[in-house]
Amino acid sequence: MPSGFRVLQRRRAVGREVVERFARLPVANVSDSMGRMVAGGARLRPMHGGGGLAGPALTVKVPAGDNLMMHKAIAMAQPGDVIVVDAAGDLTNALMGEMMLMQMARRGVAGVVINGAIRDAAFIRAQAMPVFAAGVTHRGPYKNGPGEVNVPVAIDGMVVAPGDLILGDDDGVLCVPYDDLDAVYAGATAKYEAEQRQIANIQAGTHSAAWVDETLRRLNCEGVD
Repeated sequence: MPSGFRVLQRRRAVGREVVERFARLPVANVSDSMGRMVAGGARLRPMHGGGGLAGPALTVKVPAGDNLMMHKAIAMAQPGDVIVVDAAGDLTNALMGEMMLMQMARRGVAGVVINGAIRDAAFIRAQAMPVFAAGVTHRGPYKNGPGEVNVPVAIDGMVVAPGDLILGDDDGVLCVPYDDLDAVYAGATAKYEAEQRQIANIQAGTHSAAWVDETLRRLNCEGVD
């Protein structure tokens, strides 16, 4: 089976219960619990009408401007899947638009993440299905291949393996590796609860910024008493 032109099957994927638990958390809290070291890059922005994204990754790797393997991935997708496309960030040609989004909706796909461009942007903005992409162009795609389905991909240094958890909201996209789910969820939940307490203190006027001077003193900042 030649590398670069192949269709594989996922060996595992995060379950519905895990997806639902993480979907209640802000992506920023999950990101903080992962050491602020993981991100899909600032170029990946929500192109849809609004709403969060959560589901197991069905990964696709394509050459610039070609969406042949995206069509294969759509045909393979299970309800709740997130199709994650590594197009190397190329914005020359759009890899999907209105009709492909309609096909995904019919299959129950939870959303799509494309490190590349889309078109039919007005239609996509009017839909609830999450679409994250790096740009918009009217130029359409080719369908010549090669490409790969269900292989590890990387977006701006964020590695996504088939079946990993994909999360997205207005702050961007994040991947939680399958083997790290429990630890990340515990950390993200603790971060979320701490922030809710801090918000309550701010609203009540009892929030203290004493930690700022403490930190400056620890760092030997001049002029801090």
